[in-house]
Amino acid sequence: MILQDTNILTERELKKLKDHQYSSSCSSLLDPLMQKYWNWFVTLVPLWVAPNLITIVGLAINISTSLVLVWYCPTATERAPWWTTLSCALGLFIYQTLDAIDGKQARRTKTSSPLGELFDHGCDSLSTVFVSVASACAVRLGLYPGWMLFQCLCASTLFYCAHWQTYVSGTLTFGTIDVTEGQIVVMLVMLTSSVESFFNLDIWTSSVFLDLSPVNLYMTVGMLIGGFHLARTIPACLSGAGSGKNGSTVAGTSVLSPASPLFLLVVPACVIAYKSDQNIYHSHPIMYVLLFGLIAAKITNRLVVAHMCKGEISHRDAAMVAPLLLIINQYFNTFLPETFLLYISMIWVTVDLIWYCSKVCLEICNYLDVSLFTIPYTPTQPTGNGANSQNGNPAQSGGPVTRGRKKHSRN
Repeated sequence: MILQDTNILTERELKKLKDHQYSSSCSSLLDPLMQKYWNWFVTLVPLWVAPNLITIVGLAINISTSLVLVWYCPTATERAPWWTTLSCALGLFIYQTLDAIDGKQARRTKTSSPLGELFDHGCDSLSTVFVSVASACAVRLGLYPGWMLFQCLCASTLFYCAHWQTYVSGTLTFGTIDVTEGQIVVMLVMLTSSVESFFNLDIWTSSVFLDLSPVNLYMTVGMLIGGFHLARTIPACLSGAGSGKNGSTVAGTSVLSPASPLFLLVVPACVIAYKSDQNIYHSHPIMYVLLFGLIAAKITNRLVVAHMCKGEISHRDAAMVAPLLLIINQYFNTFLPETFLLYISMIWVTVDLIWYCSKVCLEICNYLDVSLFTIPYTPTQPTGNGANSQNGNPAQSGGPVTRGRKKHSRN
């Protein structure tokens, strides 16, 4: 429960986490092309900078630029100023770059560990939420509320299912069209919206072919890609070919065990939205999808922790109190204003997510005896000719490990 004094992770789970070995496979189209840029960029980072600090800075930029766009598009139906979508594209590019080099920085400084992998996935779960909301604002998807809810829930579901498959097989799999390709598409969408606003054009809603507008094409392609990934991932999760005993998960549990948290996220989100007498979703679409996006981030983080600690999935979560409260209120004929409950739920889920992530990180840091945002670093003494070897042999940065990596192709 939230704010409880007892530890979240048991001694056994912490030991399993320490022994965790990262495994991945990647067939991405664009990752190999980006490697030269990422390998060059990481050499610009000083050796005293902790990998987790790189990740959190990228996430902060990504979230900040997304929130600025949301501020100007509170219902995702407004045309945002050109500079907001441009800054979102730049913020996502910065996040992608920093997210790609944090593992490389960990190897340069010899500070790799499961903590970094866990921290990386946690940041990615939050980025997924805000990027999906920001892209909906960029194309004014609030004019199509059903599609907007589908996009935001689909983004979180795909991310959750990727880690569900990892929990079953023990290997994180990246397909031909995956994270990097999706991020670049979103950047192009943001740039298109920026051009539309700057020149006062009507790009997204104009008919280009057989009354098919770019926004319709955007929704159709998104649905096809999302459907393709779900059709590939869900059977892999349920195939019974897990890495555990008798085809079970890495924790030896049923391959179906991660299904219930996802079910308890998606079904209430749709029911509450379309059974509301006060049109809670249609009146506050951004707040609504952010609420369920943060719940999705919480259950995904718990799934990642369960995988890395080889532990069971808990079917009870404090974040689920929010949709439960909204459903109960609707059942009793909305005796409380739904807008009030939505704001209370948002505060509750945000505090719960921050508390959970902070406590898990602190428990792991204490167990591994490391710091989250700093690493051991001893500057090399200048030689006689004044040369400084800071950008030289990274082996001179010793100390305990703090960082892991999530993508095989970016290693």
